[in-house]
Amino acid sequence: MGSIIIYEKEFLPIIESQRQEFFSSLGVKSRNGEFKLSFTDRNYKCSPFLDKVLDSKVQGLSFFSGGGGLDIGAQMAGIKVLTSLDFDKDSIETLSSNKFFSHTQHRHDDIRNVKSEDFSQILKNNNPEKLVLLGGPPCQPFSKAGYWRTLAQRLGPDDPRNMIGSYLHIIDDIKPDGFILENVESILHPHNIQAVNDLAEAIDKMNYHFTLVKANACDYGVPQKRKRIFFIASKKKITHQPNPTNYENPNEGESPYEKVIDWIGRFDTEKYASDWDSTEGLHHDALIQVPPGGNYISLSDRRGHVPSLFKAGTRYWTFLLKLHPYKPSWTIIASPGHWEGPFHWNNRRLRNCELAAIQTFPIDYHFYGSLRSVHRQIGNAVPCILAQKMCQYLIDIV
Repeated sequence: MGSIIIYEKEFLPIIESQRQEFFSSLGVKSRNGEFKLSFTDRNYKCSPFLDKVLDSKVQGLSFFSGGGGLDIGAQMAGIKVLTSLDFDKDSIETLSSNKFFSHTQHRHDDIRNVKSEDFSQILKNNNPEKLVLLGGPPCQPFSKAGYWRTLAQRLGPDDPRNMIGSYLHIIDDIKPDGFILENVESILHPHNIQAVNDLAEAIDKMNYHFTLVKANACDYGVPQKRKRIFFIASKKKITHQPNPTNYENPNEGESPYEKVIDWIGRFDTEKYASDWDSTEGLHHDALIQVPPGGNYISLSDRRGHVPSLFKAGTRYWTFLLKLHPYKPSWTIIASPGHWEGPFHWNNRRLRNCELAAIQTFPIDYHFYGSLRSVHRQIGNAVPCILAQKMCQYLIDIV
């Protein structure tokens, strides 16, 4: 059902060319300085998927489960998640507090303390016809943030935070029919080439076939531009690749990218407001001048802002970055700085419920922990709908 919210003219940029560019992108007209933006609520519930997955004979063990993004997607795809594991206590509390995982055994622990024998009884009790493993080992060694450090500091595959080896060891011991290993796009950076080559060699030695999927979440029905890498493996030969479902410039019969307003529009009311929304501070006045879909570069001479408030190329891209309501969100991060976006087009911080919606978490899924803890769980997650598409593909090839 379509709904309406009001976009106040006071939130528009002061540069006329940027103002008109934004008006044009909306395709709507103002009345008395206000803009009516239509949206269709795209949020959904995970509970309808539960009954179907409980009887599934395709079952999985989850590692580095975090707040549950990959696990939710797996169960929506038809994989019954038997166990979850994470070293973050709040994440395990989140998983165990949701009915969607009431059948799952949750363990708060480090994967280095886990042995294949720990899963013998639950596998015997459930007797899966197909068994898969799911995991996204910690990605700090491969993150773009690491590129700001010197080569001597960037440890790459020798970084103690790199848990890929521990995950592969469990895979080799349990010998599932297939598995997913998810990581950040930066794992493919030239500095990490040895780690990627080692990973490919290890998968081959374990007698698995695999495909490397370079996925942008917005290509798979997520209202967010978020690039991730999936190593998807099977004991069988792999003959096809997962196909995108959404397109920036769709042809006839194809689906367009999701609009972020269709996912977060429902939360733009006083009911969800809190002190956390505020952007008062050093750069508040600058943020107001940034057009939706823009960042600090909009306030530079490159974009016609005179006098220039900032010099293009001197800040992180996410500095004062603001959502455009009719386009996908930029990447949601786990621990943003005070002036790192994306911000809401109404010049406030995004609420955790909005962050969860942008990550396509179901609206009947609940998080445990402080505001910062919940933000971190959401930001570190695999978007649920992207996970669902990758897990559907995994089921297809095992």
